[in-house]
Amino acid sequence: MKSEVILKVKKNFVNQYKKGYPLLSKDAIQNEKDLKEEGSLIKLVDDRNQFIARGYYGKQNKGLGWVLTNKDNEKIDQTFFAKKLKQAMNNRLHLFRSTETTAFRMFNGEGDGIGGLTIDYYDGFYVLSWYSKGIYEFKDEVLSFFQENVEYKGIYQKKRFDTKGQYIEEDDFVMGERGEFPLIVKENNVNFSVYLNDGAMVGVFLDQRDVRKTIRDKYAKDKTVLNMFSYTGAFSVFSAVGGATKTTSVDVANRSLAKTIEQFSVNGIDYEAQDIIVEDVFHYFKYAVKKELKFDVVILDPPSFAKTKKVTFSAAKDYKNLLKDTIAITNEKGLIVASTNCSAFNMKKFKGFIETAFQEVGKKYKIVEEFSLPEDFKTIKEFSEGNYLKVIFIRLV
Repeated sequence: MKSEVILKVKKNFVNQYKKGYPLLSKDAIQNEKDLKEEGSLIKLVDDRNQFIARGYYGKQNKGLGWVLTNKDNEKIDQTFFAKKLKQAMNNRLHLFRSTETTAFRMFNGEGDGIGGLTIDYYDGFYVLSWYSKGIYEFKDEVLSFFQENVEYKGIYQKKRFDTKGQYIEEDDFVMGERGEFPLIVKENNVNFSVYLNDGAMVGVFLDQRDVRKTIRDKYAKDKTVLNMFSYTGAFSVFSAVGGATKTTSVDVANRSLAKTIEQFSVNGIDYEAQDIIVEDVFHYFKYAVKKELKFDVVILDPPSFAKTKKVTFSAAKDYKNLLKDTIAITNEKGLIVASTNCSAFNMKKFKGFIETAFQEVGKKYKIVEEFSLPEDFKTIKEFSEGNYLKVIFIRLV
């Protein structure tokens, strides 16, 4: 049985936690110094020592841990974890049964009731991501659920917290059978080549599934498509499958070339008919303007923060200017797919960036589609920052 620490919640935060806010913040706690070992259970109480909630201590970004239950009589044990995991799987049965999509999120942290843990499914293989040393202390409870309740080929894990080089499991493998990589998975009948044994990035971001499908089905046909910050070229592949006349993928990472070639190849697409460019995206904007290049569709999906030799980019500060650069190389009546996974601002503020960018360049636009996280990336209304993805399809008019 894990030890339990009683934490007093400051008066002005009590209602927030009673209503189900899940992230334990430093600002809310009176006696933070009582926290010693990550993985300890915590009991939140008010000034009169009345029970508020129970959770665990685990340092993650701005938080000290996560609330797991508001029921005083609910124990945080093997049964608790099994219940939450089973419920999450049941909620996604239609995805498990799909023959068109074989990669999706099976468990999405606080959205499914356990902050700090995500689990992704790749055609019989599962990847567990632990976001703090605290949640990693519950590894046995989670793995026991899989051993007792789930048919799986193999299980891999990613420690997304500072392990100070103490990475015990070779190539992230945990149990079951080792996969043969690349593993080919499907998303809406398009193939993706993934590597579950190759660090934090496996080769595709699953949260953009609905966006990729929409580009393929409604916007790519007979269009020239520019994919900026292209990573492994997933948007480019969907555009090509959707009938784009040509795709151009730009990313600064050297490995993006081979990875993008691979994604085109596993879909039977001639990669030599596409442009795959390894270059600083910010430099490519200048090059495109100089060469008077313009595109029908421009996909803009930068990281929240990026640093190249000459440019430091922060989505919260610099997205507006990125949009202005994008407008300059988009054809009249063209489409910009503006995307961000930055949780520091909401959809309303994101739309404000778009409004300002178009005002400053003296152009008009119309929003034609907008997306947040897909259904398998479950979120809760009490934690709006958990719904981090914001994607807006902008038509130049």
